Amino acid sequence: MTILHADNVSYGIACRQLVSQISLVCESGQFVALLGANGAGKSTLIRMLTGLEKPSSGQVWLDGQSVRTIDRRVLARRRAYIPQNARTEWPVAVERLVALGLMPQIPVFGDLDRQAWRKVEAALAMCDLSHKIGQPATTLSGGELARAMLARALVGEPEIVIADEPLSGLDPKHAMDGVARLASLARDGRLIIASIHDLTLAARYATHVAILRDGKLLAQGPTASTLTASCINTAFDVEACVHGTGAQAIVDFIARADAPARPSAA
Repeated sequence: MTILHADNVSYGIACRQLVSQISLVCESGQFVALLGANGAGKSTLIRMLTGLEKPSSGQVWLDGQSVRTIDRRVLARRRAYIPQNARTEWPVAVERLVALGLMPQIPVFGDLDRQAWRKVEAALAMCDLSHKIGQPATTLSGGELARAMLARALVGEPEIVIADEPLSGLDPKHAMDGVARLASLARDGRLIIASIHDLTLAARYATHVAILRDGKLLAQGPTASTLTASCINTAFDVEACVHGTGAQAIVDFIARADAPARPSAA
């Protein structure tokens, strides 16, 4: 059992508190969707969970050990991180970009052995990128690069995958494929934590949600009982209806009666 525990963590900068006293326990087998409006603190919390950012107060623990004290190479083998709006300036072939996810396990340069290449090929196929082998990563579209970064995160078969808006820029098919893949990894016993803006996809695929507002944890728990119309209204200042659960769930937003009218066509 892998347990990642944010213990009363806060983070502030320039006299501004971005995250305030959040406690969150996540376990292997869970797909935890971090939800909240822009600026709610999701990215800051994610960076603390990965060990990349030190909390101003509180602590993040991985199986009882501070993530800040775990050897960087060991931590990189155990957890993968997908940053928001990832970019690449190096025209490396797509398969080499994905192979970078194996860096904690193999040498950075030189040829990969057959076993490593099989892992790369499987990750490319999983993310619908097999046809991009040999293409410079700098020529990928934004959505293709997002899928390549997902493949890079998954190729090393980490215990934990932490992703900051991994579905951003993806078309509907690949967004659904990507979130379904994350859910499948959770069912296989991995711990998945991802910030997601599409509430319907979160309702359908996440086992748990943690909802943030203004840097504070508004609600957390199993998705079906936590992602409610009331919580959505409080977190996003919008009216919504949640229909169904699991694969049939739909989050439908309700237009406000006092919303500005659309200008008529000339």
